[in-house]
Amino acid sequence: MKLTAVVPTRSIRGWLLAAALSCASLGAAAQSIVMASTTSTEQSGLFSHLLPAFTKATGVDVKVVALGTGQALDVGRRGDADVLFVHDVAAEEKFVAEGYGVKRFPVMYNDFVLVGPASDPAGVAGKDIVAGLRKLAAGNALFISRGDKSGTHAAELRYWKAAGLEGDKGSGYKECGCGMGPALNIAASSNGAYVLADRGTWLSFKNRADLKILVEGDRRLFNQYGVMVVNPAKHPHVKAADAQKFVDWVISPAGQSAIAAYKIGGEQLFFPNANE
Repeated sequence: MKLTAVVPTRSIRGWLLAAALSCASLGAAAQSIVMASTTSTEQSGLFSHLLPAFTKATGVDVKVVALGTGQALDVGRRGDADVLFVHDVAAEEKFVAEGYGVKRFPVMYNDFVLVGPASDPAGVAGKDIVAGLRKLAAGNALFISRGDKSGTHAAELRYWKAAGLEGDKGSGYKECGCGMGPALNIAASSNGAYVLADRGTWLSFKNRADLKILVEGDRRLFNQYGVMVVNPAKHPHVKAADAQKFVDWVISPAGQSAIAAYKIGGEQLFFPNANE
């Protein structure tokens, strides 16, 4: 006699529901990517404006890991992100040359500014960042460096080098090893402190105390951002197809328009230049 196993209807329904939920979970996971990004894009509020528009257009969710650019690139090297959005052109090009990134695309730009106390005791105000740093060093003025291998930190070190002061930045030079927001907070709570900041984070920063922009307009303060898919040839688990969707969208007219539309107090924070 042939025996047929009888499974209660309730059990079948429970199994089907569990299977459906499992499939839905897998589907959701396939439609999300991890982006390692500079802190300025996160702390300025840009991503809160930009990423919902991307998800609405593509159905792909983006989970952001906001770090200094150097750390973000290291995350990409380990294969712990699918796409990078950073701002250190030389380091980005090296990342691609080493085979960790598929291709680098320019996305947008803004600029760096030297911020300090309104009274400007070091007398740095003007348009020359190198001259300003020389005055800070000569007067041993308190300068808060991010010291975190970020794109802003890399730019700051280039300016010190241009000033001929790599090894002699003055006794007031302090590294916080922190992001842009915390560095600005330290400067705001310190008497007479200066700090190099990206304009986007500065415009969104609320705790300014007596800080104001003192040096701006120097062409050397130009701040370019780029985007790259992490190379799946190095890390096969990378969601390259969905990551490429983000790259394609952010450099498209829709993505570029979304970047241009982001403003604080009527002032535009980032300027799209993917097609220049």
